[in-house]
Amino acid sequence: MIEWSAISLTLQLALTTTLLLLIIGTPLAWWLAFSRRPFKPAVEALTAMPLVLPPTVLGFYLLILMSPENTLGGFWLTLTGESLTFSFSGLVVASILYSLPFMVQPLQGAFQAMGRSPLEAALSLRASKLDTFFSVAVPLCRRGFLSASVLTFAHTVGEFGVVLMVGGNIPERTRVVSIAIYEHVETLNYAQAHVLSLLLLGFSFAVLILVYTNNRTARVGVG
Repeated sequence: MIEWSAISLTLQLALTTTLLLLIIGTPLAWWLAFSRRPFKPAVEALTAMPLVLPPTVLGFYLLILMSPENTLGGFWLTLTGESLTFSFSGLVVASILYSLPFMVQPLQGAFQAMGRSPLEAALSLRASKLDTFFSVAVPLCRRGFLSASVLTFAHTVGEFGVVLMVGGNIPERTRVVSIAIYEHVETLNYAQAHVLSLLLLGFSFAVLILVYTNNRTARVGVG
């Protein structure tokens, strides 16, 4: 039997995280691509931290930060009447931080590959900065946006440690596919664990094919 509620919640979390990271990560990637500030390496390091930091460490500190006794958790509780910990909102916040480099780094690379010349040409024709971004940068970097979105979505689908620490295992609230697999293995329900694991395995393989095909097409087009 397929756990559709866990699958639906996982897809909802991944889609929400990806859309929000497109809004948050794009200006950050733009700044990292073109900024010459002396503290830029520190910002790059902070952005890339989730790549090397154990998910349980990040999840532990987020759990503390989101607690109603702390500033962020208390503010959210006052604003919405809902605790950030062990909630879908908390999973979104944790996923945004954990998947941040998967959105920012491909976009930063795409912006750097584009360079300043197309932007300067558009600005010399009296285009506004906003118009230059949407009319020039976005079309030229569309493959970077695709790769960043796909990788962010897939990474969020597969995350485990952070969502376990922050959200726990509440059915139809925080129980995502990776948590469901873990519970099935713990209870020796290997048949159900196989079903969900194979779904994630096939999904991951399809995502990688899409990303590599996208990158290869980009290289061929440049060549």
